[in-house]
Amino acid sequence: MILWIIAAICAFFIKGLCGFANTLVFTSILSFGVNNASISPVELLLGYPGNLLLAWKERKKINWKICGSLSALVMLGSIPGAFFLKNADTTVIKMIFGIVIILIGAEMLLREFRPRPMKQSNGFTIFIGVLSGILCGLYGVGALLGAYLSRVTDDSHAFKGNISVVFFIENTFRIILYICWGIITLDAAKQAVMLLPFMLGGLGLGIFAGTRIPERTVKRLVIVLLMISGAVLIWQSM
Repeated sequence: MILWIIAAICAFFIKGLCGFANTLVFTSILSFGVNNASISPVELLLGYPGNLLLAWKERKKINWKICGSLSALVMLGSIPGAFFLKNADTTVIKMIFGIVIILIGAEMLLREFRPRPMKQSNGFTIFIGVLSGILCGLYGVGALLGAYLSRVTDDSHAFKGNISVVFFIENTFRIILYICWGIITLDAAKQAVMLLPFMLGGLGLGIFAGTRIPERTVKRLVIVLLMISGAVLIWQSM
């Protein structure tokens, strides 16, 4: 249980600081001794109130036009993602996603030298949205979604607000799917309830730290975490 507590505090500290990557940290800490199918339901239930709290805090920065379309696409992708989690060997898929995320992160890091974010086409939005949904359904990982939103938002507050809204909507949909398909169990729900105070503590510390760290540093940390997310996915598939 100690390992679960450490994972919850560390993961949601990063969530409060950057707006995402809690799944990466949570899964990485627990993956050595716990099956992914057991980790994902607990992390999903923990992240659900966390996303709601972050979205409310950054509500003035939310762009509902971006959130609405992305949420629909992510939910669409979550269906095959959750199906694969329950019924298929996803090793190759995990490695492919890892490579894609690293490449996107590298491009974002190079683009830090440009003065303004690039506008994206509707086709690119659809592509990223559906792939993000598949990745969320499989592992609860929002790295692709984070990569896209970091390109179209102006600062870390807008990033955290918008990504939290999409995650909250996607989480609602995925919780229903997981319950219907037997992925979320009573034991997973009990585990999430016991870890809830530690999640809230880590989230609060992360939000506080975010007010003390320069904006540019937080943005670059987001990019680095994206690339680490991809590397971890590749490593776990080997």
